[in-house]
Amino acid sequence: MRFLKPALVILALLLIAGAAARTVFSTQIGEAVFKAAVKKSVGRNALADAPDGLTVVLVGTGSPLPDPSRAGPMTVVAAGDRVFIIDAGAGSGRRFGEFGLPWGKVEAAFLTHFHSDHIDGLGEVMLQHWAAGGADTPLALYGPEGVQRVAAGFNEAYALDATYRVAHHGPDYIYPSGHGLEAFPFPTDSGAVRVYERDGLTVTAVSVDHSPIEPAVGYRFDYKGRSVTVSGDTVKMQALIDLARDTDVLVHEALNPEMVGEIRDQLKEVGQPRLAKIMNDILNYHTTPVEAAEAASEAGAGLLVYTHIVPAQPSRILYPAFMKGAKKAFDGPIVMGEDGVAFELPAGSDKIIRKRLD
Repeated sequence: MRFLKPALVILALLLIAGAAARTVFSTQIGEAVFKAAVKKSVGRNALADAPDGLTVVLVGTGSPLPDPSRAGPMTVVAAGDRVFIIDAGAGSGRRFGEFGLPWGKVEAAFLTHFHSDHIDGLGEVMLQHWAAGGADTPLALYGPEGVQRVAAGFNEAYALDATYRVAHHGPDYIYPSGHGLEAFPFPTDSGAVRVYERDGLTVTAVSVDHSPIEPAVGYRFDYKGRSVTVSGDTVKMQALIDLARDTDVLVHEALNPEMVGEIRDQLKEVGQPRLAKIMNDILNYHTTPVEAAEAASEAGAGLLVYTHIVPAQPSRILYPAFMKGAKKAFDGPIVMGEDGVAFELPAGSDKIIRKRLD
């Protein structure tokens, strides 16, 4: 028995030594992994190798309803190396950085309308455009009448923050003149209107029907023979179909009424009639997946992409049910939008190259 104690002591020492080694090696492994991640991700430009033409990035494909896999609405369109943002929903500004998109290349942002879920990430966007992008002029913000109030509100809300950042980092690194938003409103009462034209890129807007939300618009981007149309929030309507005529990519919002109806009925069942009414109300000013497919077919679009997806689709198992009937309405390709999915449209080609940025 007297030989047992030394053996136990040796075993204990070995266990302690093993645990210590694991701690040391775990620390070293963690440090190595972190350094590798920093080298790979910090300062990268996910669009650096994109071909000349248009690149469409789904940064946020969610809606006001909670969805752990989707940020609020944001679609990015790059024309060559110039980047344009359409809408800025919650979390989309951080997703923009997560996907390695270049703040320093952002030339302007466009708002489809002023619903909270399309603007509640705008503060982060204007901050990152300024601080991370090194802007020395405010971010140009295009939208229908009312965009001035939105810009002024965010400028005022972030005014104190701006002084802190300049004081902390210095005006040689954080340029005071680059803070904030500069609004560029345009009319929406005269059909399709060209709202931006520069260096070969044309952006056209048209009023859409998201009543009682007015004004609301959709946008079309044309560059070097390629085009993408972004619906904004709307019911199916002819003006948007006309805007999207022969577009390469139609990025269209979609709400599945059967799924929303299930949520409404369950809210009634559990004694929440107020929320049930809200769920019922949203059925009358959005486009169903089938209607969006019909619009794509009537417009002659090359590709239909769903975004602003209602309700949340936390698993791809749900996608066929969400898109039920859409394939019969549109014989072209249909993509269920996910954050980080991108489409490259090279100039001088009819190719649409799909990839992921994450």
